[in-house]
Amino acid sequence: MTTLSADLEIERLLTLHPKGFDLSLDRISRVLDRLGNPQDKLPPVIHIAGTNGKGSCAALSRALLEAAGYTVHVHTSPHLVRWHERYRIGAEGGGKFVEDAVFADAIARVAAANRGETITVFEILTAVGFVLFSEHPADATILEVGLGGRFDATNVVKTPAVSIAMPVSMDHEAYLGDRIELIAAEKAGIFKRGCPAVIGAQEFEPALEVLVETAARLGCPAAVYSQDFLAFEENGRLVYQDNDGLMDLSLPRLPGRHQFANAAAAIAGIKAAGFALDQHTADKAMLEVTWPGRMQRLTQGKLVDMAPEGSEIWLDGGHNPGAGTVIAEALVEQEERNPRPLFLITGMINTKDQAGYFAAFKGLAKHVYTVPVGFSDASVPNDELAARAGEAGLSAEPVDSVANALKLLRETWRPGDIPPRILIGGSLYLAGQVLGDNGTPPT
Repeated sequence: MTTLSADLEIERLLTLHPKGFDLSLDRISRVLDRLGNPQDKLPPVIHIAGTNGKGSCAALSRALLEAAGYTVHVHTSPHLVRWHERYRIGAEGGGKFVEDAVFADAIARVAAANRGETITVFEILTAVGFVLFSEHPADATILEVGLGGRFDATNVVKTPAVSIAMPVSMDHEAYLGDRIELIAAEKAGIFKRGCPAVIGAQEFEPALEVLVETAARLGCPAAVYSQDFLAFEENGRLVYQDNDGLMDLSLPRLPGRHQFANAAAAIAGIKAAGFALDQHTADKAMLEVTWPGRMQRLTQGKLVDMAPEGSEIWLDGGHNPGAGTVIAEALVEQEERNPRPLFLITGMINTKDQAGYFAAFKGLAKHVYTVPVGFSDASVPNDELAARAGEAGLSAEPVDSVANALKLLRETWRPGDIPPRILIGGSLYLAGQVLGDNGTPPT
């Protein structure tokens, strides 16, 4: 893979600045002020926080807006294969990843404005997004929170068109707190006084209460899932309902029943932000939405060719117990339609609840192959990860790579056996590694 100019700029920054999280808005505010505060010059902002589902909500929001003919900037993190994936520049007919020369120039300008002072690389890259999006015209901007909300680098936007809080669960406890109420309070930090707020489906009542109370205290016109809007399946269709009535839509292209609520939050968010949205447009979006690395079906590529012939292979970067639950539910749906033995190929990093993730697959997965995550210094050793899977009641063994796990499955598969269903997951870093090795990077 060719090394691009922007990659070289980022590698230089990684040697100068810390890679980790240091939650504060002081450093990014300082550099943005020197750049003329580009965050105040963005097209209307749809700001999305949450433990799970925020990436899907961003993808669905983009699909809805583009189906309606709007041009949309999108900032997401982390990337899967290339840094450029974090910045989709709005364009007629659909946004495109930022061009390398444009990206490299923006990085250099932000780094120069920082004057070598202490700052995290994520903060620099967030500032880069604000520079890029302020300098290219578009109808809307979608900003996905990186971590938490209140002190996330994206949270310098003063008046978002809408702030969306997706499902909150336990994750990043070292940074956000060890109780669901504390984590919800951090996510609610993206709500701005008087600006619309959408609260997606919440599994935990204390989280819902914190989000609703925060919106009320700030005078945010709020739409709450199951109270002001909802979505459900009926006769193979997605029915979305709010105070304006019903929409009869195709099921989202993204697999899993959890995507129904994600789609509802996206629709409610787009409407709350003031964009026109009709049933035909929303239906088109449900059929066209894509979100690489999240219950993505791999049907071709170098790694796919290593699996037993006829295998059904899914890739998902979900990495906490909440994500494990919704992924397992999506796989149960697949099992009901087309029974196959399920195998997991899993790699995780050491900040995640590994046993909690695996617990969702007890009684569902026949066997787990644990692998190292090559793109992260925080990778859990594959033998330790196998032990965590064992603690969750799963049969597991360490293997040194995804490729070798697939080869091992192929070697042990007997002619005439039903081809397996394989989930490769546990980390977005692993998902990116797989897409790169498979030769199918996001586009």
